[in-house]
Amino acid sequence: MPNTPLLPTREVLDKASETATRILDQVRGLAEVMARDAAALIPGPNPDTATAMRAAQAALARTPATLMQDVRAYAVDSAQRWLLFWDVMREAGNNFVEHEKAGCPPVLFFDYETVVDGRTLPRPVNYALVRITPPAAFVATDPKLRPFVIIDPRAGHGAGIGGFKSDSQVGVALRRGHPVYFVVFYREPEKDQTILDVTAAEATFLARIRDDHPDAPKPVVIGNCQGGWATMMLGASAPDAVGALVLNGAPLSYWAGEKGKNPMRYLGGLAGGGWPASMMADLGNGKFDGASLVSNFESLSPGNTWFRKYYDLYAKVDTEEKRFLEFERWWGGYFLMTRDEIRWIVDNLFIGNRFSTGQISSGGGETFNMREVKAPVIVFASSGDNITPVGQALRWIADVYRDEQEIKNLGQTIVYLLHDQIGHLGIFVSGAIAKKEHSEIATTLEMIEAVAPGLYEMKITGHEGTGANEEWQVELVERKIADIRTLSGEAVNEAFPAVAKISEMNQNLYDVLVSPIVRQFATEAGAEARRQANPMRTRRYMFSDMNPFMMPIRAMAKMARDHRAPAEKDNPFLALETAWADRVEHAIDRWRDARDAMSEIAFHAIYGNLAAAGVMGDDSAEEAEVARRSLAIEPAQLNEARAKVAEGGYAEAVIRMMILLADARGGVRRTRLARSNTLLTTEAPFAGMSPSARQAIIREQTVIVTLLRQDALSALPKLLKTAAERRKALAAVEHVAGPEDELGDKAREMLTALRDVLGLTPKPAVA
Repeated sequence: MPNTPLLPTREVLDKASETATRILDQVRGLAEVMARDAAALIPGPNPDTATAMRAAQAALARTPATLMQDVRAYAVDSAQRWLLFWDVMREAGNNFVEHEKAGCPPVLFFDYETVVDGRTLPRPVNYALVRITPPAAFVATDPKLRPFVIIDPRAGHGAGIGGFKSDSQVGVALRRGHPVYFVVFYREPEKDQTILDVTAAEATFLARIRDDHPDAPKPVVIGNCQGGWATMMLGASAPDAVGALVLNGAPLSYWAGEKGKNPMRYLGGLAGGGWPASMMADLGNGKFDGASLVSNFESLSPGNTWFRKYYDLYAKVDTEEKRFLEFERWWGGYFLMTRDEIRWIVDNLFIGNRFSTGQISSGGGETFNMREVKAPVIVFASSGDNITPVGQALRWIADVYRDEQEIKNLGQTIVYLLHDQIGHLGIFVSGAIAKKEHSEIATTLEMIEAVAPGLYEMKITGHEGTGANEEWQVELVERKIADIRTLSGEAVNEAFPAVAKISEMNQNLYDVLVSPIVRQFATEAGAEARRQANPMRTRRYMFSDMNPFMMPIRAMAKMARDHRAPAEKDNPFLALETAWADRVEHAIDRWRDARDAMSEIAFHAIYGNLAAAGVMGDDSAEEAEVARRSLAIEPAQLNEARAKVAEGGYAEAVIRMMILLADARGGVRRTRLARSNTLLTTEAPFAGMSPSARQAIIREQTVIVTLLRQDALSALPKLLKTAAERRKALAAVEHVAGPEDELGDKAREMLTALRDVLGLTPKPAVA
């Protein structure tokens, strides 16, 4: 029998075709990345050059005698500033030494008392709950008002950034009379503590707050940066313990972002996965040094962190000393994590991105499911934030919920607020942000129970009123999941799942082959010596009084202060100095851009090709999709909505009518929200209801309106059986809606429909 060549089967051909298509897609993606990075690196016009030229022209236009006077004045001024600058650096170094000796206590501006020390719990953790003591000038705390609880990030630094100043998240709540609590943590972790232990401890903290404030609404929990995912875990694990969640600059979707931007998300892949963090923890005798995380943050904006902030201190040393020293006290406090904690964070969040897909274990075979979060969620993000870009702060919404209707069906309320330029730390530190954005978030939280479930964007558009009555105009505008996808950049990128797969392989190899050897030779003395030798610490020790060469600085700086002679503001050499500093910062940032571009190209070239070749595995995407779509409730909800569409009375009818109007408007201003909140909390029958009962009606009626809009409208007469009830309900809704001429066309049409279905259409005037 003659030999016949073996022909490839249809299945093999399809597999080859699929692989070829994926490779082509990755090649196109890599080409796009290279094109974007190349365009970003093309030098544009530099305004610093024009500034320098104008300063030079001004100098040349002066007479020789005047120019010599300018030279002398600038020389004296710059020499004095130089001495004063180094004296401030010396003081910062001394503050760092003292802060370390004290155990790096929280940098809170306000006094506080410890309520629960997590180190005394059955599973001890290095966390504690403290109660903020309001200053004498503030209003007295009302224990019946909603408590505020703030969780700061444990990302290398210590606690306190949320209460760093009088004008801060803490200050905003205290000025309104709310009880304010802060979750702080100590420098040294407890032995073998885990992230799940921390979550359990925070749940204990909330239980204590509820015991101390039995007559107050459920507390608001505010999570800053990485405190945001801790807050969401708390909301998912104890959904009945929280009244609202606020996430400020919180990265919940670590893979999200824009090509050509957000380089920090590539670091894990370029390092080969999470094993370097495990090795650093092993070298630290089971503890990971937070100074390494702070160093990574500094490298994101080297022009600012390595040069500009120090130049600004030098240039304005007469006025910037206090601000610089206050901030350095927090920035220079480095905290430790256990090996289990940093590995959990890297594997589940930084590289695994498992939070938004519901794949993080909560113990006992269960997982954290963000659909279990019942409390309203407010997300604050900024386009100027390069540590937590908008995509990482918002993308989880599109990952968790199929569409905006599913958010309504689940009775969830999500509000996001975007800033156009503030940086990451400014979200927590800026006094201007505290007075505007955080103040308006706090105001909205006071009325959050009057908001119908759905997805909204908070728009702060301008001022209204004058003097003491001046306030910002705030509106909640309904949005769609498609808006979140547009804001979050890349929707799907197979390179990141490939990173997770490679990281898991490398971690297993490290655990088996390397970790036992490293651990055998690690000692606490060697680990502490290694930590003290970290450049983030040594450079501060160098400028403190521990360095004998800094001893003369104090006396020389005192002489400079006593004989301070600042140059005039129009001195041309000051302008030349500023232009020089701008050019130095610009040059450093150009180097950063080139570094980030090469990192991004390398990342996509390596992991994009690995993903195209099938390294990701065929089950990863499927498992994520199953976890994300596991809640199939629409048919059951539809049947339940049909059964309840004609059930209820006055309360259900009023809330349904307000939801129909708000849905027609597509948003709600704060003034209308305030009137709605007043109606639902002070007038019968709502005043006699508990907040949870009112919220249950709002959620139920939102589902009915969402699924059976026309039936919900037609059934109103069955809920309002008498003419008197109908007139009262319509009057209440019209009062909340406000002047009819301020409503949009769709809202006016809905108001007319409500009047028609209730038989209360105004009769035309007789001519």
